[in-house]
Amino acid sequence: MNLSKARFFLLGVAVIGSGIVLGTFLWLKLAPRPGLRGWNARPLEGLSRQGQVPEFSLTERSGKSIGLAALRGKIWIADFIYTSCTDTCPLQTAAMAKLQEQLSDRLELRLVSFTVDPARDTPKVLAGYADKFKADADRWLFLTGEKEQIAQLIQAGFHLSAAPLTEDSTQANVILHSPRFVLVDREAQIRGYYDSRDGEALKRLKADVAILLSGKKE
Repeated sequence: MNLSKARFFLLGVAVIGSGIVLGTFLWLKLAPRPGLRGWNARPLEGLSRQGQVPEFSLTERSGKSIGLAALRGKIWIADFIYTSCTDTCPLQTAAMAKLQEQLSDRLELRLVSFTVDPARDTPKVLAGYADKFKADADRWLFLTGEKEQIAQLIQAGFHLSAAPLTEDSTQANVILHSPRFVLVDREAQIRGYYDSRDGEALKRLKADVAILLSGKKE
C-alpha cells in the first residue's frame, strides 16, 4: 500500500469512527432512560406512572411567573425546544400546533413548551416564536428561566437530557435534546413519553389524553 492510499484508508477509518462516536452520543442523549420502565414494546407509554414533576417557577412569554400550581388540576403535554433550532424543534412545535387545533374543545388540556436555551430564548423571543405557530396564549405556555433551573428540571424532573453538541464555533448553537412529548396528569404525575416524530405515537398520545380527561380509572 503506497503512502497516498494509506492516508486515504486512515481518513476513512477516522470518519467511520467519528460517526460511530457521534451516533452513540446522540442515542445516549436523546433516548429516555430505560430505568424508568421495563425495556419492552412502547415501555414509556400506556398511562403508567413515570414520576412526579417537581415544583418550579419559570417565566412565561407574557412575562408572568408560572409555577406548577398553575397546572395542577389540568392535563398537560410538555415538550422541549429552542427557537434557533432548525432540526427537530420546528417539527415538534408544528405537531404541538396540530394538537392544539385537534384538541381545541378540551378546555382542561394545556400545552407547555420549555426552552432548552434560556440564555437566548427570552420571553420576547419566545413570544415571537409562539406567534409563528399561532399558539393560544391561554392554553399553550412557553417557559424560560435560569439555565441551571431549566437543566435540573429537565434532567431530574422529566428524566430527559439536553446539552450543547460542541463548543466548536461552527456548531456552538446546536443543543441536543429529546424530541419526545411528555404527558402529565392533574396531580403532576408523568404518565407517558411519546415520540413527536412518530405519527402512530401521537395517535396513542391523543387516546391517552382522552382517557385522562374522561376521569376514568387507568
